[in-house]
Amino acid sequence: MKKPLFAALLLLAISSATAALAAEKNNIAWDIVADLTTEIGPRLAGSPAEARARDWAKERLTALGFSNVAIEPFTIRGYVRGEDKAALTAPYPQPLAITALGYSGTTTTKGIEGELVYFPTFDSLKAVPDGVLKGKIAFVDHAMKPTQDGSGYGPYGNVRRQGPGIAAQKGAIGIVIRSIGTDSHRNPHTGATDFPEGVKAIPAGAVSNPDADQIARVATSGKPMRLSLTLTGQTKDKLPSGNVIGELPGRDPSLPMILVGCHLDSWDLGTGAIDDASGCAIVTAAALRAQQGSKTLRTIRVFWAGSEELGGFGGDAYAQTHGEEPHALAMESDFGADRIWKVQMSFAKTNQALTGRIAAALNPLGVIAPGGEGHAGTDVQAIIKKQDLPFVSLGQDGTHYFDLHHTPDDTLDKVDPAAMEHNVQVWTEVLKIVANEAGPIKGE
Repeated sequence: MKKPLFAALLLLAISSATAALAAEKNNIAWDIVADLTTEIGPRLAGSPAEARARDWAKERLTALGFSNVAIEPFTIRGYVRGEDKAALTAPYPQPLAITALGYSGTTTTKGIEGELVYFPTFDSLKAVPDGVLKGKIAFVDHAMKPTQDGSGYGPYGNVRRQGPGIAAQKGAIGIVIRSIGTDSHRNPHTGATDFPEGVKAIPAGAVSNPDADQIARVATSGKPMRLSLTLTGQTKDKLPSGNVIGELPGRDPSLPMILVGCHLDSWDLGTGAIDDASGCAIVTAAALRAQQGSKTLRTIRVFWAGSEELGGFGGDAYAQTHGEEPHALAMESDFGADRIWKVQMSFAKTNQALTGRIAAALNPLGVIAPGGEGHAGTDVQAIIKKQDLPFVSLGQDGTHYFDLHHTPDDTLDKVDPAAMEHNVQVWTEVLKIVANEAGPIKGE
C-alpha cells in the first residue's frame, strides 16, 4: 500500500473514532433520561422507587467520572396514592377521569357523595361566605392557556395550591378542580395542594380538561348535580427521601463553586421524563462537556434534588447541609426539554462584563437576553436566598409543557433529542464562562 493512501486511511480512521467518541459524549443526556425512566420509572417522593432512583443516580454519576458522589438522606411528610375514582351521579350519571392531589384528604373505600356546587372561577369560590358549602362538594372551573414562558402556571396553579384549603374553610366535604394544564386529552394533572394550619384536609382531586368541560356543560342546564368521590391515598410523616450530589473538581479549589440543579423525584402518573429527568440529564451532560479541552477553573457541583414535587424539600435540605460552603452561582433546569429561547441573569453591576459575555455567546444559538431576572428554580432557591447568590435562568419554550406536566403522558417519547441537545449546548456555553471566571461573581 502506498504511504499517502495509508496515511489518508489512518487519518480517516482516527477522524471516525474521534467522531464516534464525540457522539458517545453527546448521548450522555439522552442516556440519562432513557435509562432513568426505563430502569426506575415513576419516582414519587418518599417511595421505594425514589430510593432506587437515588442509588441509580449515585452509580451513574460515579460511572460518568464525578467525584465526591454522595446520597444525603432526609425525611419528609409524603403522600401515598390510593384508589382515585369519581363519577357524576346526577343529573346525568357518568364516570370522570380524576387524580388525587398530593396531601388530599382521605375517604373510606366507599367514598363520599354530595351535591356538586359549580364555581366558574377561583375568585367566585373565595367570595362565598364560610359555611355555605357545608356537606357539599365544590367544583372550581378555569381554563389555563398556553404561554411560551409558562407564566400562567402561577395564577392558575393557585387553584390547586390554595383551593382545597379555602373550600374546606367554607364547609365543603370535598373539592374537585379542573386540571392545571393546557391539553385536551382525558388525562388528569396531579400536583400538591396545601391546607392551612388548623384546617382539616378534605378529599381533593383534579379532573381532566374534557371532563371539566363536561361538568361545565351540565352546570349550564341548571339541574342539581351530585358527585361520588373516592380518594383513599394517605399523607404520611417521616418517609425517607434524599439528595444526590457529585462534583467535577476545578483547577482552583479555593474559588467558590458553581451549583447546577434538577430534581430526581417525579409524580407517579407518568415516568417523569419531562419533569424532571430531562433537567438532570441536561445539567449533568453540560457539566461534563464544559470540561472538554481542560478542567474548568471552578468546581461544578451537580445537585439532583429529592422531593421537589411535594414542596421543595430537597432544596431546603441542601441549604441546611451545605449552607456554610462557599458558592458563587446556582442554576437549575426544571421546565422540560424544549429549546431554550431566552436567558435572564441576576448579576451585580460589577459583573456586567460577565452578563455581556454570556448574552453574546448564546446569541448565535438563538437565545435572546430580554432583561429581568427570571426564575431561579425551586431546588436552588433556598441556597440562593441563604447566601444571596446570583443565578442564570435559561428559559425553555413552555408552549406545550403544560400539556404533559404531572400527567400519564410525561414519558420518554415526548422528549425531542434535538431540542434536548440544544439545551446541553446552551448550558455548556454558560458553564464554560461562569466556571472559568477568575474574578468575584456577585448577585444584585
